[in-house]
Amino acid sequence: MGYRLWVIGLAILLGMGAYAADSTKVEKKPIYGGMTLKFDVGAAVLTPALNKGRLQQYELAMNWQVINRLYPTLELGYAGGKATRGDSLSYNDFGGYFRAGLDINPLKKHPESPHAMLIGIRVGTDFQPKRIDCWGEIVAGCQVQLAQVGKTGFYMGWMGRLKILFTRKDGQTADEMAPIYIPGFGKRGNIAWGLSYHVGWKF
Repeated sequence: MGYRLWVIGLAILLGMGAYAADSTKVEKKPIYGGMTLKFDVGAAVLTPALNKGRLQQYELAMNWQVINRLYPTLELGYAGGKATRGDSLSYNDFGGYFRAGLDINPLKKHPESPHAMLIGIRVGTDFQPKRIDCWGEIVAGCQVQLAQVGKTGFYMGWMGRLKILFTRKDGQTADEMAPIYIPGFGKRGNIAWGLSYHVGWKF
């Protein structure tokens, strides 16, 4: 009987030790994993190429890795140019925009991994002299570290976007009194698609 109690007691002590070790590991996981600054090369190159030079777009994005899986994100940009609707109506203007949102990495199992798959949401708005438009986005993509020098990592990645315009009239895909092109959203319509291809640095 005494031998059994000794074995049970030893097992309890070992279990408590393992639990304490696991708790220590959890406590050591970093809450803040750094900031990544990204430039959208795809928007700067593809937007004028696909629109015969009539439209331009430049965008910077920042995200912050917190609690390993979460990435609060802020995206700032400037876009515009000459957009046409049919043969009778054209619009020429530039404006700024920003988007804010949150991404999650569903595959994050190892906090030390520098790579991330990202799925998230955005709320965006533009700033033009005569009108402000707002929209929401569902996004998915990734960011991959290609190299590291000291504590700075060099990153590349992409982000696909499904955009839903909030400022529209029911049953009407375009407002004749509103700008045809919405900076940060694209050609005015209920739904738009987008693809960002970025390079960046993580600090």
